[in-house]
Amino acid sequence: MDLLTKFSETAGKHSPLEEEIRKLPLPVSSVFVGKDGKVRPAAFRETDMKLVCKGHERIAEVFPRTVEKCRNIVLEAVPFGDTPVPEGKRVAVLFSGGPAAGGHNVLAGLAIALGEKNTLYGIRRGPKGLINGDLFEIRKENIRSIINIGGFDYLGTDRTKIKTDRQFAQVKETVVENKLDGLVIVGGDDSNTNAAFIGEYLQAEGIGCSVIGIPKTIDGDMAAGKFLPISFGFDTATKIFSELVGNLNQDAASAVKYYHFVKLMGRTASKITLEVALQTKPAIALISEEIAEKNMSLEQIVDYIVKIIARRRIRGINHGVILVPEGLVEFIPEMRRLISELNACLAEYERDIHDLPTLENKREFLYPLLSPQSAQLMASLPPDIQEMLILDRDDHGNVKVSQIETEKLLIDKIRFRMSEMKRHADRFFGEGEGKIAATPEQIDGFQKATLSTQSHFLGYEGRSSKPTKFDAAFTFLLGLTAGSLVLAGKTGYMAAVTDFDRGGRILALPLVGLITAEMRKGKEEFVIEKSLVSLESASFKAFSLNRDQWSEQDLFSSPGAIQYWGPTSRQIPVTVALDQGYPDFRDFNLGPEKAIELE
Repeated sequence: MDLLTKFSETAGKHSPLEEEIRKLPLPVSSVFVGKDGKVRPAAFRETDMKLVCKGHERIAEVFPRTVEKCRNIVLEAVPFGDTPVPEGKRVAVLFSGGPAAGGHNVLAGLAIALGEKNTLYGIRRGPKGLINGDLFEIRKENIRSIINIGGFDYLGTDRTKIKTDRQFAQVKETVVENKLDGLVIVGGDDSNTNAAFIGEYLQAEGIGCSVIGIPKTIDGDMAAGKFLPISFGFDTATKIFSELVGNLNQDAASAVKYYHFVKLMGRTASKITLEVALQTKPAIALISEEIAEKNMSLEQIVDYIVKIIARRRIRGINHGVILVPEGLVEFIPEMRRLISELNACLAEYERDIHDLPTLENKREFLYPLLSPQSAQLMASLPPDIQEMLILDRDDHGNVKVSQIETEKLLIDKIRFRMSEMKRHADRFFGEGEGKIAATPEQIDGFQKATLSTQSHFLGYEGRSSKPTKFDAAFTFLLGLTAGSLVLAGKTGYMAAVTDFDRGGRILALPLVGLITAEMRKGKEEFVIEKSLVSLESASFKAFSLNRDQWSEQDLFSSPGAIQYWGPTSRQIPVTVALDQGYPDFRDFNLGPEKAIELE
């Protein structure tokens, strides 16, 4: 075979690495291993653990059948034993929301759990496909080409929320027409909330179809403490981001002039930013939850960054990396107030504002409608940020907060403050509270140095990667768990894995135990509560204890590329290891490795 032929054969996901990782054995928890050594489904027993959310009485009113059935009790997987595996079951699976690495291994786990005598169906294009009844049969041999491979492209996905009576009726129609015994929904907090509503609805309609959720999101905000330390996709995404941030740290130190401002995906929680910071030790990392707790203004954040940059400069360090969470602006009190006021004004005066010809006209119209504080803040923002706040709206007419270029906003304000410090050095350097101690020579060096910046946004790069060895194993176990729950006739549960350091403990969490009632825009809504960074967590404390040293010196780390073999191939997220109290983060244990049979 000549070189051209060999090269041509790498197309269609057949690169040398892709070919090899398809063959990788996966760690499998012992509850899924039969006496013959083969992977098979598990059974479940009730534990003495319960998940009870705040406002449980109200949740019980909304999900009466599910609460009565599961009683908020956490289930634990146990070996199936010699009992025959149920046969003739028809189970469908869909992906919902954004991609996350490892989704295809969920399908592999489901297929293995169901075996040859039950049928697995894929639903194309997520919840929309469920509504439209777009199903196809998935066979084991179909999965052989996608196991350990990234993306959601085998099934596709979308973000449709099933809310209306008509949509629920269409779901029922799909379930009945296809004679489904089980429906597995792979998604984040919104998707798993939807799973709970669908499960309750089908029970009310007398439809015996199990509905099981699987936790997916790279943001890491789909977690439940000791029951579910993290969602799948987080490990892969943060390793990819950490490699890139490590490279930027190295570039900054090499070029000796750049500050790289890196916005990291994660609109609500700062878990990605915290994990990447712990892996790479940057000069500065902002944590949204801390900023909200300290009630820091935008100007205070700018002041915090500028002082670190100034202190580094007088030590001869004129470079570094600054990590910024995607959702930072929503945690800054005055920015949150401005966005809220803009949303209200733009909703009430939508037609008036739309008819105004220029951005300047729109600003002049809006300023008198805002509070004086918000109007002043708005006027202080760069024109492109103002334009984004006024013109870029989502489907509900609200500001697209996630698309605000926070890193560029900070750069603009930091540049102005640095220029002010150069012009009025006596106000910022010297003796006295709030001033930076520096010699005349150091001040002179500070005034001569320039601030060169580069901005980056890391998000999509981490969503559809080939999964890390941890995420590949984690998702396979989640698929085995979901398939086992359907075979056991359970409904209204979310598959979960914990004890990543001790062989893996397989749990089923009652979805209603994760849901809470919240007031949103004056209306009661039922949602799974997002898991945010806790300032009392071991991971945040580790960051807090070390960040001053990282800011004063160049102590960055470059964790390098994801390994499938080698010293870091078995590493789990540092934040998970710290918060769960594991002895190490460099060697997960989810059971003995097994070759996965997909014939």
